[in-house]
Amino acid sequence: MRHSSQISKLTRLKQPFLGCCSIFLVMALASLAAANEPAKPASMASPAVAPSAAVAPVAVVSAPAAAPVQAPKALKGDATVGEALYNNGDASRGVVACLTCHGPKGMSAVATWPKLAAQHGTYLAKQLKNYKDGTRANPIMMGLAATLTDQDMLNLAAFLVKQPPPQGEVQNKASIELGQLIYRGGIAAKGIPACSACHSPNGAGIPAQYPRLGGQWAEYNATQLAYFRDGTRKNVQMNMIAVKLSDLEVKAVADYMAGLH
Repeated sequence: MRHSSQISKLTRLKQPFLGCCSIFLVMALASLAAANEPAKPASMASPAVAPSAAVAPVAVVSAPAAAPVQAPKALKGDATVGEALYNNGDASRGVVACLTCHGPKGMSAVATWPKLAAQHGTYLAKQLKNYKDGTRANPIMMGLAATLTDQDMLNLAAFLVKQPPPQGEVQNKASIELGQLIYRGGIAAKGIPACSACHSPNGAGIPAQYPRLGGQWAEYNATQLAYFRDGTRKNVQMNMIAVKLSDLEVKAVADYMAGLH
């Protein structure tokens, strides 16, 4: 009886044990099947659940268009204003009347001061700027130009370029042939080009490039050539030419240019 009772107890314990083993076996098989199942592509994934609240559309605000950048207007000379400044100056700004030295309408009375009548406007304005910034050295003109604005310079140039060109004549008849030779043909043996190539056959020059030399005081032109020769006045082209000229050649060509018109 005792033996039968023990068997009965073992039978009751065996059933729950087998039930647990069965559960574990099923779980193991399920895990193995899941591991061997191929992964689903992203497109097959379940769509995300949309939120219940509707999303309001976002308004895109465009930035205002930038205003076009306008280039500064180029300054222009006013001949009428330039004439008033030339004749009277401007005491309120310390501007001295140009007429005092350069004469009425740019026709100076002595060779100390150059004739400015009919000189190219671009050249005149540039020389005044060079005096003001010290590029061209002259104690008197540097002080006078210091009081001028860029507009003043353009106004003065606009007035002077409209004046009748100066008239002059050759003073030294003995050197006229040498002066003519240098001006019109240069001196090939010394590497000196003809002056007329840049300053034109009649000495009128080329606007915006080369100044008018015809009718200018011979003494003034000779002084400027000497300044170019010794480097006092800076200009690469003229420095290279003038350094090859002798004193006699400088005087001869300067005198010849005075008679051009």
